[in-house]
Amino acid sequence: MPRLRACIALSLGALLVTGCTSGPEPTVDPTPSVDQFRSRTALPEGDTTVVDGAGAAALAVATSKAIFQSAPAVVLVADDDTAALERAGNAAVALGVPLLLAPSAPVPTVTPGPSGPVGDLDSGTIAELTRLQPRTIVTAGDGASKWIATASTTATVVPLVDSADGAVIPGITPPPPLTDLLVLVRDDPTGVAAATTARASGARILVLGNTDPRSSSESIKAIAGQKIEHVLAVGGAFGPADQLRRRLATAATGVELPGGGQVLFPGRRMVALYGHPGDTVLGALGEQPVGAAIARAKQVAASYGALVGEPVVPTFEIITTVASSGPGSDGNYSNESAVEKIRPWVDAARAAGVYVMLDLQPGRTDFLTQAKLYAELLKQPHVGLALDPEWRLKPDQVHMVQIGSVSAEEINQVGQWLAQLTRDNYLPQKILMLHQFRLDMISNRPAVVTSYDELKVVIHADGFGSTGAKFNTWNALHLNAPANVWWGWKNFYDEDTPTFTPQQTYAISPAPVFVSYQ
Repeated sequence: MPRLRACIALSLGALLVTGCTSGPEPTVDPTPSVDQFRSRTALPEGDTTVVDGAGAAALAVATSKAIFQSAPAVVLVADDDTAALERAGNAAVALGVPLLLAPSAPVPTVTPGPSGPVGDLDSGTIAELTRLQPRTIVTAGDGASKWIATASTTATVVPLVDSADGAVIPGITPPPPLTDLLVLVRDDPTGVAAATTARASGARILVLGNTDPRSSSESIKAIAGQKIEHVLAVGGAFGPADQLRRRLATAATGVELPGGGQVLFPGRRMVALYGHPGDTVLGALGEQPVGAAIARAKQVAASYGALVGEPVVPTFEIITTVASSGPGSDGNYSNESAVEKIRPWVDAARAAGVYVMLDLQPGRTDFLTQAKLYAELLKQPHVGLALDPEWRLKPDQVHMVQIGSVSAEEINQVGQWLAQLTRDNYLPQKILMLHQFRLDMISNRPAVVTSYDELKVVIHADGFGSTGAKFNTWNALHLNAPANVWWGWKNFYDEDTPTFTPQQTYAISPAPVFVSYQ
């Protein structure tokens, strides 16, 4: 049975098989199949195709079209005949041929043409039968037999006869398997026929509960270390092909976030100690050396464990550049910590399963300039970035006299850079966190971009004081917020009156995904 792979994989060293013929270059389909795409690009890392269709029958057609050039037989079952579906699937796999679904609706009337029926069937089951040109159509169940009887076909129609190996048709044996093709399907009944067609081709099948292969430890373990040459994803929910390819490449590293997977939220909460190493004034984190800080962070996070049905990840939020009262030698009113000072905390955190946020207080310089100083730390998979606009000064401002602010444009510059760094290094998602307790701290806030596939953007409510004052801040920050943001909350040990308990903190609505303690 010739398939596209057999005819065009010559550039990759594959042998031609019976059924491939020389001749004029074939017309390229507007929605290229996996093998057509490969023949045009021959990218070293392979190629990825996403097929879609409105319903199970259309998905089955799209999958067949992507994999098979032609087929000596096709197995047909009615799309509502669940009783016959398993038998039909076994037969298709045994024969190595597509499984198509006969739609429940009647066959439309079409006009015969020199190459088969024409009309409004271009994306339907009949159109695919015409394209595949099978000699035999094997029907499973009365619904398929009645449906095909109303269609115009020159193929021999035979009912499925059960046998030990699924189906026997003289002269038809499965072709060599497409071992270089990975097919992704959702754990959804709509994709059963499509997945069966892929399995019949000999492709590797990966069934995912979520269309993002980075989302769970199970999918990452299934992909990690695999040589992925060609990918076919069944269903538009898998997203654009280039995005899916990047997600697969990230999953293939096998590197996971603390708490599992490579996608941050939903699926975990984070509880952090905030402060600067060795400084007892700036927050709880600096009140003890790194080993004791890890133990304390785990203890605080554990106090939230019984409150939520998700992993609670202990976290450090390290003030990496510290706002200063004087301009300093560089005149920017910010003391940048040396990478060598922060690295031991970052490395110890990774070994202990602790996430790390690098917090920037840039003074009169900009956030992106400071973020780039710590690029080598941000290349670690468990490290995210926090921007603190309170300490972002204009050229004539000083700390503790004016409250700083930042524009959405500057935040987006950081977001673009951080997303690119994450993408280039095939890293799990990173947090980009924005501290805020007044609306004027971020100008044009609705314009903050939150759609990065590589990042989760968190707005962190940073106010302290009485319960009423904290909720006033919380409620104000939610007004006209950017779309698709996640929310964080800070508890102050000394300044809050009183400090919220874990139960009170997670009673807040919406429940924060990131809680820090200062």
